[in-house]
Amino acid sequence: MEQISRIGMDTSKHIFQLHGVNAAEEPVLRKKLRRKEMAKYFEELPPTRVGIEACASSHHWARLLQSFGHEVKLIPPQFVKPYVKRNKNDAADAEALCEAMSRPTMRFVPVKTAEQQAALMLVGVRERLVRNRTQLSNTIRGYAAEFGITASKGLIRIEQLLECVVTDEALPALARELFALHGKEYEQLDAQLEKIEARLMAWHRADACSQRLAQIPGIGPIGASMLVMKTPAPETFRSARHFAAWLGLTPKDHSTAGKSKLGGITRAGDEALRSVLVVGSTSVLRRVRQRGTGSPWLINLLKHKPPKVAAVALANKNARIAWKLMVSGEHYRPAKPITGFNSPRAA
Repeated sequence: MEQISRIGMDTSKHIFQLHGVNAAEEPVLRKKLRRKEMAKYFEELPPTRVGIEACASSHHWARLLQSFGHEVKLIPPQFVKPYVKRNKNDAADAEALCEAMSRPTMRFVPVKTAEQQAALMLVGVRERLVRNRTQLSNTIRGYAAEFGITASKGLIRIEQLLECVVTDEALPALARELFALHGKEYEQLDAQLEKIEARLMAWHRADACSQRLAQIPGIGPIGASMLVMKTPAPETFRSARHFAAWLGLTPKDHSTAGKSKLGGITRAGDEALRSVLVVGSTSVLRRVRQRGTGSPWLINLLKHKPPKVAAVALANKNARIAWKLMVSGEHYRPAKPITGFNSPRAA
């Protein structure tokens, strides 16, 4: 076989499509392999560069091919799509991957270790449990409202609501039985979530970088842990702004003919991580508005911008600070707070 300079590999559950070119950019490999054949083929193949779309199981295959001596590049799917010429299929996707990885300005996804993926799994399980608990609490409130029973906002009120409906003799026996069933499920979710958060806090305390990031106002232990887990190689970003753009916290740019036109934030990147940063920023703004003290930059921002816009701007700033701390290894140095914001509530 002629020497292969790089290979684009389109993955799936059972079928793997390969497209390889030589040093002259001529196609020399078009091959379809089943899952059980793929590992043996690359084990016998001389070391080369392999491009894989960053998707489910891609990090596993990247680690496996790296153990065979190959150089693996993971490419975000949105960067591969423009190179698909026509009629999407496995062969066209593999060819597009092979072409995309050759571009000098192409951006790649760092290959995660098995330990890093396990840590991310911890975050994913927590997100699922929080989502399920919120869904169940809303279901309980909805059913209780059908019988004219309501409760104040907050998860802390759910247990009181359940005690009320279970002991209410005016309700049908079937309804009380089903409310009790929901109550047991809620207790189980709460207990599971408590265990997962304890594991996550233990991970946070054992990681020096995560502890440093938690010092930033608006980035607590959960946000700091997620930043470290989801950005295993922060040095790959050219600047703090590129990192904020990766998180989707920078405005959309639709400029042309010398006219600058900016829109809302792009919302690109990891939705969960961006949400944690914005929610943390919102809590910081709430404290500033209640107490009337904060950093000069934040006080001035709140005087000229709506709270939601200010929260996103603070999340953007916190992301840039976090990138700097992750790259440099420095500790956070807070600005000296000033008093100068009059809350509308206090007026």
